[in-house]
Amino acid sequence: MKQKVCIITGGNSGIGKAAAIQIAQQRHKVIIACRSQQRGAAALADIRQQANNEDVELMIVDMSLQSSIRAFAQAFLARYEVLDVLIQNAAAFDIRQKQIAFTEEGVEKIWATNHVGPVLLTDLLLDALKRSEQGRIITISSKGLVTYPFLKVDLDDPEFRERKFSVQKAYYQSKQAQVMYTYWLAKMLGETAVTANAIRVTNVQIDVDERYPHLPTLLRKMYSLKSRFSITPEEMAKTYTYLALSPDVAQTTGKYFDDPEHIVDSSAYTHDWESIEKVMQLTRRTMKQPVTA
Repeated sequence: MKQKVCIITGGNSGIGKAAAIQIAQQRHKVIIACRSQQRGAAALADIRQQANNEDVELMIVDMSLQSSIRAFAQAFLARYEVLDVLIQNAAAFDIRQKQIAFTEEGVEKIWATNHVGPVLLTDLLLDALKRSEQGRIITISSKGLVTYPFLKVDLDDPEFRERKFSVQKAYYQSKQAQVMYTYWLAKMLGETAVTANAIRVTNVQIDVDERYPHLPTLLRKMYSLKSRFSITPEEMAKTYTYLALSPDVAQTTGKYFDDPEHIVDSSAYTHDWESIEKVMQLTRRTMKQPVTA
């Protein structure tokens, strides 16, 4: 099998790290794109050791900041002409957050990290993906969206500047937007060899003490109970790895995967092309220096 070059954002922990190990175990080049040099370096050493593959690299990027994303893309393209797989795994969702927070660039952090950032990074790396024999873009959504069957992206106030902020609503709105972006991207790339698919991530076990060290006792107990009915990051990562590498999905695009064997559907709203176009127009306006796909 020809070696592929794969970028995984947020590849220093959880599902992203597990996917990095699985892909590297198959002797592919993996670049974990992380915000923290310290955490990234620790993860890098662990991934190399577990995968028995030294061809794993750490690059720093803050997916909430467009300036950081542009610097990351520039650094990558200075060294690599081709990108085979881009997994947009990084996401912001801190259940302890009660107040709205904005980046230093003035964008609400969840919207910036979970949606605008992935769109910008994909745009900047699209030419490199097109140079691949079969480029693959993988976006990440959430099974939690099934609890919001009528959720729409608020085109007038996606950043909660005028309405009451809720970390859950901000998160699921961003993930709904990512599903719609995936459908848009698949259509835009229809005449190319690049595919775009989304994954609906289910409940996955997390280390509560590591991720939420100051979580109140009641919430800590709730998360512990939830973990009993959750799958491991390694199990969820198998879907990432399948979509990244399997020849079975080389021609599959614009789909929403629950796992390697099940393609699921999203709400009627996410398939409405007029709504998709409006979300993409909104996204472009949020970019400080829009680029054209």
